[in-house]
Amino acid sequence: MLFKTKFIPLAIALAFAGSANAQEVIKIGHVGPVSGPSAHLGKDNENGAKMAVEELNAKGFKIDGKPVKFVLQLEDDASDPKQGTAVAQKLVDAKVNGVIGHLNSGTSIPASKIYYDAGIPQISPATTQTKYTQQGFTSTFRVVANDAKLGGTLGGYAVGKMGAKKIAVIDDRTAYGQGVADEFIKGAKKALPGVQIVGKEFTNDKATDFNAILTTIKGKNPDLVFFGGMDSVGGPLLRQMKALGIKAKFMGGDGICTEPFAKLAGDAATNGTVICAEAGGVSPEQQKNMDDFVARYKKKYNADVQIYAPYVYDAIMTMATAMAEAKSSQPAKYLPFLHKIKYQGVTGLISFDPKGDIKDGALTLFTYTDGKKTKVEVVK
Repeated sequence: MLFKTKFIPLAIALAFAGSANAQEVIKIGHVGPVSGPSAHLGKDNENGAKMAVEELNAKGFKIDGKPVKFVLQLEDDASDPKQGTAVAQKLVDAKVNGVIGHLNSGTSIPASKIYYDAGIPQISPATTQTKYTQQGFTSTFRVVANDAKLGGTLGGYAVGKMGAKKIAVIDDRTAYGQGVADEFIKGAKKALPGVQIVGKEFTNDKATDFNAILTTIKGKNPDLVFFGGMDSVGGPLLRQMKALGIKAKFMGGDGICTEPFAKLAGDAATNGTVICAEAGGVSPEQQKNMDDFVARYKKKYNADVQIYAPYVYDAIMTMATAMAEAKSSQPAKYLPFLHKIKYQGVTGLISFDPKGDIKDGALTLFTYTDGKKTKVEVVK
């Protein structure tokens, strides 16, 4: 009996020692639409998140001198605002240390209040609606340019470089679609006060038949049609434009700047008919880093980057860097360090203005040649 009594305290001591030395687990939530019409974009984002976490863990990332382990909690918002807020609350209840997402403005904006109320930092790799960072939420960040930059630049490009004078505008009534369309009109009018907006039509993000609105637009004979929405609608819309004999150029934001858009549009997306812009872009000196990322992604997933996987990757690395600088993964402790972060990522230097917008955000303009997306230029 005496023999056992001596060793019980020792066993307890060893158990506590093992617990004290246990590796800290840091939970990062990632939200994107991995079902629904934008599932290909959501999966692309999710892959970028997995790459970042795997690389952080492989190199033994440390916080305050101690190795930590990052784990992802992956959630699907299906591009639906109600589902977006539901998964946001799920992540809050799970006590994640930070959130990367959402992709769509329509889900990111309502979810952002839930994260803010819980004090959890949120970095979106793709949300462009200007309102997202204008709500006064100190926990809200994005690593891409906003709609004021995206839509405004496209508006100026349409009238300045493409010579458009009569423009029809269509949007899908989502937060993103309306936002980028409104900013496009502002940008076009600012660049050319006499430009004519000959029509403003609306559809929805699940529509497949555009005959009525396109017939109306055809009668106004525009030289350019701007679409605010995603590729799943934009591709069929352009195809039906061609079928109706509308010869106008076609323009849109990052939502249509994808390879699937070209497949959906068929032979209507060819030979410079389309101009689109991604809310991001790398300078020539940064291109090698981006090319290396794209090659690693291709090797790992046997697929091409859609749009925002590199920005998801950089968002996670930026969050991890802020934790390291704060010497803590606790949201309240590392959040102030996010506000003053300077992180050199694969997409360029990431730092934020007081609202959480990326400083000096770039855009990349693309066209389609024989159905393939081709870079035109990077603008800031």
